[in-house]
Amino acid sequence: MSETGTPLRVLFVEDSEDDMLLLLEELRRGGCEVEYRRVDTEAHLCEALEDEAWDILVADYSMPGFSGLRALEVLKSRAIDLPFIIVSGNIGEDTAVKAMKAGANDYLIKGNLARLVPAVERELREAAGRREHRLADVALKNSEELFRQLAGNIPEVFWIADAALKQLKYVSPAFGAVWGRSPDRVYADLATWVEAVHPGDHARVLAGRRKAPYGDYDEEFRILWPDGTLRWVHERAFPVRESSGAVHRIAGITVDITERKRVGERLTYLAHYDHLSGLPNRVLFQDRLAQSLAQSQRESWTTAVMFIDLDRFKVINDTLGHSAGDKLVLAVARRLSHLVRSGDTVSRLGGDEFALILQNLAKGQDAAIVAQKVLESLAEPFDVEGHEIFVTASIGITLYPSDSADAEALLKNADSAMYRAKQAGRNNFQYYTTEMNARSGENLHLENSLRRALERREFTLHYQPKADLRSGRIIGVEALMRWQHPEFGMVSPGKFIPLLEETGLIVPTGEWVVRAACAQLRAWDDAGIMVVPISVNLSGRQFQHRDLVRSIIDIISESGVDPGLIELELTESSLMWNPDDANRILLSLKEFGVRISVDDFGTGYSSLAYLKRFPIDTLKIDRSFVQDIISDHDDAAIVRAIIGLAHSLKLTVIAEGVETEEQLTFLLTNGCDQVQGYLLSVPLPAFACGQLLGAGRRLCQVGGHSPSLRLVAS
Repeated sequence: MSETGTPLRVLFVEDSEDDMLLLLEELRRGGCEVEYRRVDTEAHLCEALEDEAWDILVADYSMPGFSGLRALEVLKSRAIDLPFIIVSGNIGEDTAVKAMKAGANDYLIKGNLARLVPAVERELREAAGRREHRLADVALKNSEELFRQLAGNIPEVFWIADAALKQLKYVSPAFGAVWGRSPDRVYADLATWVEAVHPGDHARVLAGRRKAPYGDYDEEFRILWPDGTLRWVHERAFPVRESSGAVHRIAGITVDITERKRVGERLTYLAHYDHLSGLPNRVLFQDRLAQSLAQSQRESWTTAVMFIDLDRFKVINDTLGHSAGDKLVLAVARRLSHLVRSGDTVSRLGGDEFALILQNLAKGQDAAIVAQKVLESLAEPFDVEGHEIFVTASIGITLYPSDSADAEALLKNADSAMYRAKQAGRNNFQYYTTEMNARSGENLHLENSLRRALERREFTLHYQPKADLRSGRIIGVEALMRWQHPEFGMVSPGKFIPLLEETGLIVPTGEWVVRAACAQLRAWDDAGIMVVPISVNLSGRQFQHRDLVRSIIDIISESGVDPGLIELELTESSLMWNPDDANRILLSLKEFGVRISVDDFGTGYSSLAYLKRFPIDTLKIDRSFVQDIISDHDDAAIVRAIIGLAHSLKLTVIAEGVETEEQLTFLLTNGCDQVQGYLLSVPLPAFACGQLLGAGRRLCQVGGHSPSLRLVAS
């Protein structure tokens, strides 16, 4: 790659040693002898720039505490002209545009490094060109001969013509490489220069050149090579004046911008089309919807907007991997595209969400015909990486003009109808109704009320007991939030917990739960009631909050409660969001003395290697496995496996959602340590739970030939 035989000096801004080695291997595979250095902080980047000179900088777009865009700012602040290539695992079109506007020369996806070597070669050439260009500007002030020597070694075309643009005085050797023609012809007749200009740009270029003596010539246009190849060039010119002020000559420069144009067109495409499926993305969908509604208004058409969401798509991603998920999305996109008319629009809004615009319907009910075709088409199995996958979808339909004349409202309506289809059991379609809109308004009102609920003390805690299957005694309780709304009454946690997550209110509310649980432990102890550990659920958003550890330690310390009486319950997905950070957080909490439990075990995507590393005390078997352990052999096998896994890791295992004596007997027989569920007790207010604890009740067999397990007095 280096014409002088010297090694290519590459500065990598990359936090992953493995990712850097992949880039290095790709460069060496392309024939590069490389000297390199890796940095992952701004301080190290500044140090590297001061210590050595580099040929090119390759930066990861996003790193903890640092980013490719920040690295660009460092270069700009130091006025360093160094070729800069952004590399990312999954760069989106908006991010790519932002990076290029910030000054990056190119961008690459880590999963497709085939462009790395060509991109490096191109950027090195362009960097050399820029350096030579700067030198040429200085040299022009000294002598025309020096200008000729320099201009002959740069990729841009420099030229000088007489003031009337009738005769060419000089053109640099790069003319042949840019224009695809010998410079001899233009020396003979300058008019032949414009023969290469694309017919569509011919008149504009001629008119522009007439302005060159006035310093107004600056045009981008297309040229055609003799073999028909289309190229883009940027040409500008300025007058060279004599001491008297008269225009003596015209000097100009022509730059081949074909590659830049291609990148721009690609970015424009990515800004409007989904990179995976090639379908219009959300931006283009909204634009087309606005156009469709305008035409529908003029023509008095009925138009349908259809929102399609694949059912349980996350299970496929978690089971077969994201690569298989992407291939499934692509296959679904193709089927949907074949179902609609040429004038209709199929769009991928993101993830597993698709949307359709169906124009000029004879009647609104015709949208149901299309929806049924979609369901039937998706019912046919998909072959993905050798797996036969069956997919269903939930579909929401809304109509213009009967439901709304506003594009944003129609899309929202279709989304609401889709969720109604989910609630109706999935694999069906639903039309939007005004009742849904009323329910959306109720949710908004609920959200507004939720923001004041904490300060108005409308939250309370109920406690559901847990029992040890060996002794039968109650050995703990789980704290469960309840909301007594002044207007709606007792609000279901299924309604307000997701709203807490979405709004971010889960963080201060979660702190209140820990504080309330500590206060309850003190109250029971002061009343002489047997104190048992209280379990508190931590949401994923809480777990990612940077002040989580300090907040919990402060609350428990201030309360004076033994930390061992507080157990924090987290889901698998929360732990696997960032396993290394999760382990660090859990170790800090464990060192303080609190207990750690993994909730809903078996429903997430966890790694046993990480599970062994986490300082966990308890695994909770999710209720979805417990409810069918008597009738479903697979669920029974899963529960046995979880119990065996927990015991092999020296963890306590607890089954939640126990509602029948048969379930309880199965769990007892198979060695489960603890149980929780309605068979033992429903969640109780603090006073009732205190009475239960004070009575010292425990699980015990009662009855004769068919004994059952009941809470009885000790």
